[in-house]
Amino acid sequence: MIGNWQGASALSRAVVAAAALLGAAPAVAEPEILVTGASLPLPPGDAAYDVAAIDRDRLIYSASDRTEDILRDVAGFAQFRRSDSTSAQPTSQGATLRGLGGNASSRALLTLDGVPFSDPFGGWVTYSAIDPQRLGLIRVTRGGGSGVAGPGALAGTIELESAGATQLAPLWADVAYGSRNSVDAHAGASAAMGGGFGFVSAAYQRGDGFVPIIAGDRGPVDVAAPYEQASVSGRAVVPVGGASELQASMLGFYDHRTRGTDFTPNSTKGADASLRLVGRGAWGYEATVYGQIRAFKAGFASINAARTTVTQSLEQYSVPSTGLGGRFEIRPPLGEAIQLRLGADSRYVIGQTDELYSYSAGNPANRRAAGGRSLTVGAFADASAEPIAGVTLTAGGRIDRWQIMDGFLRQNALATEAVLAGTRVYPDRSGWRPTGRGGIAFRPGDGALTVRGAAYLGWRLPTLNELYRPYRVGQDSTVANALLRPERLKGVDGGIDYDPLSNLHFAATAFYNRLADAIGNVTVTGAQRTTLCPGISAAGSCYQRQNLHAIVSKGAEVDARFSVRAWSLSASYAYTDAHVSAPGQPLDGLQPAQTARHQASATLAWAPAIVRLSTTLRYVGPQYEDDLNTEKLRGAVTLDAAALIPLAHRFSVELRGENVTNTRVEAGISGSDVIERATPRTLWVGLRYGESGTRG
Repeated sequence: MIGNWQGASALSRAVVAAAALLGAAPAVAEPEILVTGASLPLPPGDAAYDVAAIDRDRLIYSASDRTEDILRDVAGFAQFRRSDSTSAQPTSQGATLRGLGGNASSRALLTLDGVPFSDPFGGWVTYSAIDPQRLGLIRVTRGGGSGVAGPGALAGTIELESAGATQLAPLWADVAYGSRNSVDAHAGASAAMGGGFGFVSAAYQRGDGFVPIIAGDRGPVDVAAPYEQASVSGRAVVPVGGASELQASMLGFYDHRTRGTDFTPNSTKGADASLRLVGRGAWGYEATVYGQIRAFKAGFASINAARTTVTQSLEQYSVPSTGLGGRFEIRPPLGEAIQLRLGADSRYVIGQTDELYSYSAGNPANRRAAGGRSLTVGAFADASAEPIAGVTLTAGGRIDRWQIMDGFLRQNALATEAVLAGTRVYPDRSGWRPTGRGGIAFRPGDGALTVRGAAYLGWRLPTLNELYRPYRVGQDSTVANALLRPERLKGVDGGIDYDPLSNLHFAATAFYNRLADAIGNVTVTGAQRTTLCPGISAAGSCYQRQNLHAIVSKGAEVDARFSVRAWSLSASYAYTDAHVSAPGQPLDGLQPAQTARHQASATLAWAPAIVRLSTTLRYVGPQYEDDLNTEKLRGAVTLDAAALIPLAHRFSVELRGENVTNTRVEAGISGSDVIERATPRTLWVGLRYGESGTRG
């Protein structure tokens, strides 16, 4: 265990209490479950967009048992860095698609049961809180402008749906032991109740970790980076009269990691809750309210070039934030040929960073606090029509009012409380942003082939993190910018879906996107470097978040699935040609940081009655660490493998291997060309009960 972490203990008590409540339910025969727990049915207009799905079977059977790794099945999905949630700096774990990277904040809108899941303050995603065993489906829509889902879907939407009643075993539990003294455990229970259903589940992971810095670059200061993570989730879905159902969800989680040197711990604690009322009558409707509470803290260190000494440089001892929101949608009955969706949504965020800095002899000299509030309120309309057989048309638009309020930066000397230079209150800002999208799908003949095309506009408001929070990685510093403008996207795509047989699917898409005012971490030199990053070493880099003129991304994506008898094969490939458009500046024509041109993934599975075997091969091409394209991370091919061997009485033995070839996956370069790696070879052996016995 890593310390006496009260957050983990609180979660443990919550798990026990939730399980006791569920177990106290009377053991009587329940009515047949009529509710689904899902949102309203997908509109026919979705046929015009590039959509990839990850089903339940894949979610509960992967070598890593981590959601961010499973999402890599959809080529083009990327975080800012290649590390997973056992070793990455949490603030680097956003979500993006189609090469629209260069920034750790999410440019794809990730939702869980229709509710935005990204961190209210920073836009990153705490993937460790999302146990894939709780999910029933993931839908990834590449391409921006999804007005019905809310603002922020620049690169696309990633929709996570909780598992339904027919997908959950009454009881399930598993525990696995892995390399570097790692533990991965899950447990849960589900039951029918009141004509509906509910479940509670818990997950726990820990490990001694690996040394993030590659062997050739390590020094005495480099040590293993342990982690400890836990989450508890509960969901209830009940009918409330007529054709309506109420869906109540809660999630609490805790995540503690270190970064492989002294003074670099970080932790995240969070709690989410939501209520969604879904009506499936003639007038379909959804009404959702939600709340998010987050508490983040992190330490940062300065390391000399020889990596022989490490000193504390910054302590962000408190980064609290809250996100509140709601959404309403209604679908008037207009007949079978047309479907209309009307609605509105809002999201309110407040947060700040509290930190100590300017360390000398182990003691901080100054205190800094920075933060603010933001609010978006929008309305949308979306229509799908099938005017003639084989043709589907779709069009939608939304208008948003955005506000950035009460931004501030306070800096004080600890000894005297004297106000330091740079302290200021930022002016409130606001504006309107119209967006929309439209498309067409054509299915000639027998419907095996669908030809589709779409055009879209999207936008994203800067996060409070981008506006106000500085941070440091090794010798490199990144400075916030309270005057950032919202990002704006224009894009088109076109492609085909080919389904000649029930067991064969093929899709190909070409796309072009232009992201104006893209927010990136821009290298600062000269006198400005000294002003923005005082005290930085000569070996370190100084970055500031700035609005770039644009990022232009074009390319192609291919997805395929095939199954025959006990064999199945799924594959995905993405080619992305992305570059910065900044006329007259050094960045013009360069690739965005952390953006690979080539990504591919393929999974081969064999599942006869007696055993289940699978292997996953992935490739990520070379990409640049920095905006100036001076530091290149090499490409990597990794191999994962898993085996599930059923025993008696619903027990199964599992064997899993991540990166079994122990390929060096480079995740970052800092300071004097010091290379950080992602997860090395990790082997697991475990025992499962319940659902694991039905996975074949």
